[in-house]
Amino acid sequence: MCGIFGLFSKDKKIDGKEILEKIGLEMLNHRGPDGFGYYSSSNVFLAHWRLAIIDLKGGSQPMNNKEDTISIVFNGEIYNFQELRKELESRGHEFRTQSDTEVIIHAYEEWDRECVSRFRGMFAFAIWDSRKNCLFLARDRLGIKPLFYAIHNNIIYFASEMKAILAQSQIPKDINFDAIAWYFSLGYIPAPFTIYKNIQKLPAGYTLKIDKTCKQLNKYWDVQYSPNNSKSSVQFWDEFKELFRESVALRMISDVPIGAFLSGGIDSGIVVAFMSLLSSKPIRTFTIGFGGEIGGYFDERALAKTVSQRYGTKHFEYVVYPKLSDIIGKIVNAFDEPFADDSVIPSYYLSKKTREQVAVSLSGLGGDETFGGYERYLGFKLSNYYKLLPFFFRENVIRKMIEMVPERADGHYTINHLKRFVRGTSYSPFEIYYEFISMVNNRKNLDIFKDSELMKVHFKNVLESLKTMYETAPADDPLDKVFYMDLKTYLTDDVLALTDRMSMQHSLEVRVPFIDHKIIEFCATIPNHYKIRFFSKKYLLRQGAKEFLPPQVLNHRKQGFSSPMSQWIKFDLRSYFDELLSENALKISGIFDPRRVRTILDEHYSRREINDRLIWAIVIFQEWYKQYMLG
Repeated sequence: MCGIFGLFSKDKKIDGKEILEKIGLEMLNHRGPDGFGYYSSSNVFLAHWRLAIIDLKGGSQPMNNKEDTISIVFNGEIYNFQELRKELESRGHEFRTQSDTEVIIHAYEEWDRECVSRFRGMFAFAIWDSRKNCLFLARDRLGIKPLFYAIHNNIIYFASEMKAILAQSQIPKDINFDAIAWYFSLGYIPAPFTIYKNIQKLPAGYTLKIDKTCKQLNKYWDVQYSPNNSKSSVQFWDEFKELFRESVALRMISDVPIGAFLSGGIDSGIVVAFMSLLSSKPIRTFTIGFGGEIGGYFDERALAKTVSQRYGTKHFEYVVYPKLSDIIGKIVNAFDEPFADDSVIPSYYLSKKTREQVAVSLSGLGGDETFGGYERYLGFKLSNYYKLLPFFFRENVIRKMIEMVPERADGHYTINHLKRFVRGTSYSPFEIYYEFISMVNNRKNLDIFKDSELMKVHFKNVLESLKTMYETAPADDPLDKVFYMDLKTYLTDDVLALTDRMSMQHSLEVRVPFIDHKIIEFCATIPNHYKIRFFSKKYLLRQGAKEFLPPQVLNHRKQGFSSPMSQWIKFDLRSYFDELLSENALKISGIFDPRRVRTILDEHYSRREINDRLIWAIVIFQEWYKQYMLG
């Protein structure tokens, strides 16, 4: 894993020394502390911070081809590089290193931009082709690795993190108000948007080719949801096992020590089970727990230890205490834009603890998106049956009763999910989904903004964009459309973005065997009734995992590495949040209505409504504004 940065000027000479001074040698050092290199010519600059994982001696970058006509900076891993190398050698290519980076160079020479379709892995790379005088950028199919770019005054800038682009003083930092609406709708900003008007994310599964005359953005991968109803659940499970075994084995290829994140859930447990079966040595596993007054309910250390004992892993634990003031600035700095998933807190500490022992860790991320593990999927499916009840009874009896029930004292979301369910199920299928995922929209919480009428326009843009995505999703079944949307937005721009930034803050590479494009494509053929059956989520995975995991893990309610933010706000950190969201504090950005924000807090404290996501989103936005707009 590495950090990359560069630029290509279409019509001006560039000063490599001046660029180096702006980015500084330490700018992305956390992404690659093992080495720094750069390439500079009259109109191109490439920089690379290396985290050495494969070919420790020969994999330094930027790397050139034999003729020095092609240069590359690359972040990620190509898991099938050995197989591709053999094919390329048979076609006459000669290799000088054992690295996967050199395989990309020769693959580009052989197949040009179509080379990306042959890679199995996670990647973001930039190739400078002096023969064609063009820059070629590429990002992996699922967006496991990030890539940002900006075009300003005929110069294209790109980087693994926006801070390297923002270091170029000529790049304007104007705020994109559509992005603010995306952020307060979803808790994150999906590609191609960023919080800045002039910087974009290269979407997952896309390439970008730029020369002096044109810009070509090309989509090279997508997934089609086509359920195969001719197979039994046993057939699906047997095929999945073989694919997953291969995926885990590929991700265990490393020239440095490797481990695994282990929560008390099925997904990480399955990963550890397969790693243990494939390894002759004990696997190192890492888990997180919570201290403070209320951490216990969210603490899965006992379940993780059960799996560890079953597979004889060398197990490490770490306890997180509610001291957000120590890390909130670091979290914001890792993203360079507002990002409101509070799982960043345990992920930050888990990555820190894991890096003390290994340089690479496997994770169970992606199991929920591929097998139907989220509550909203169950709610979406059950809404079809709930709608069979008379409208009057739903709205005037059931909904009124549910709205009167206080949120659970232990901070769990059971009542909150019921409230969201009864509020949304009278809408269209897309609107039901939107109601489940959004914190703010044109029907709820819009009055947190001082100028709510202005923000209506931007939230309408978000709604229309998501609706178009839903309607054009390559799927017939409404639930498959929802799976597709989460794959393209939530998985890439929340789950994977979080994992990348928090792990790379500590120079840790995280690999995700569930998020292999072959597995994604295969799981898109599994019918929904094998994913969600009655009230059981992840039915097929749960049934198949019985041969690998103990009953207490299989039957435990999903938690994963989430934080007890709801309880922290009410108890351990109440005074801290009161201070951060006081009327004076909210003047920093000037966009929020202090009275409405106070109401949001009071609703949360009194258990009338769980507002932890929205409260945390406002806090993070304020901290971002202070660091990046006023700093």
